[in-house]
Amino acid sequence: MNWKKIIKTVLVLLAVALIVSFIAPKNAVPQGASTETGNRKVALAGQDIRVTVVSTSAERAKGLGGRTGLAQGEGMLFVFDTDAKYRFWMKDMFFSIDILWLSRKGEVLDMRQNVSPATYPTAFTPSAPARYVLELPAGFAQAYNVKIGDVVSL
Repeated sequence: MNWKKIIKTVLVLLAVALIVSFIAPKNAVPQGASTETGNRKVALAGQDIRVTVVSTSAERAKGLGGRTGLAQGEGMLFVFDTDAKYRFWMKDMFFSIDILWLSRKGEVLDMRQNVSPATYPTAFTPSAPARYVLELPAGFAQAYNVKIGDVVSL
């Protein structure tokens, strides 16, 4: 056995692992949040909402696609690493939703109400860069008088 080659290989592998850990994106999930379904609550317009938190690329790509609906008081919170104008569409959707783009502090920056699956492949883009996107059952924003500037308690 050539110990020098083994040690050199181990050191190279450790160096690569260290470099990857520094450049791999970190998913910023709000404090206390998890990606487990229904275990996180947010509040908006005096209403508690159970949310599924999605923070990986694969989870965000799937979103609510394929599901048959959202119950009242249920939603999906998309978490991004940086502020940007994240575009959303209704691919593989079977029900209408309200889409709210939120700032880092949870402020509603923009929203689209009653977005129907029939709008696909149209993509909806916010007017300002956002950190989070909250999808809610269609009609939530109107029923609870949600306005731009309202704050979602994350």
